[in-house]
Amino acid sequence: MAISLTSKQRAHLRSLAQTIKATHQIGKDGVTPEVVASVDEAFNTREIVKLSVLKTVDEDLRSVGETVAGRTRSTLVEVIGRKIVLYRPDPDDPKIVLPR
Repeated sequence: MAISLTSKQRAHLRSLAQTIKATHQIGKDGVTPEVVASVDEAFNTREIVKLSVLKTVDEDLRSVGETVAGRTRSTLVEVIGRKIVLYRPDPDDPKIVLPR
C-alpha cells in the first residue's frame, strides 16, 4: 500500500521529521516481528515514524527501511545516517496535508 511521493512531498515530510525524535530502535537482531508490530502500532497515533538503527546492524540501511516499510504498509521517506523515516497516512483522518 506504499504510495509514491513526489520530490516536493518527500521534502515536506523530511522537514516534518526533523523535529521528531526516533521512537523505535532496530538492534542486532534486525527487523524482527516485534519491531514490525511496534512500528505498525505507532502508526495508529501518528503518520510519521522515525527509527534509529544501531551500529550492530550489519545490513544495508536502505534495505532495512524498505523491509520495515513493506511489512507495515508504509512508505520509506528517507534514510539519513542511521535514521529511517516512514510515512503512512491515516485512512480515516489524514493530519498531514501533502503539497501537490
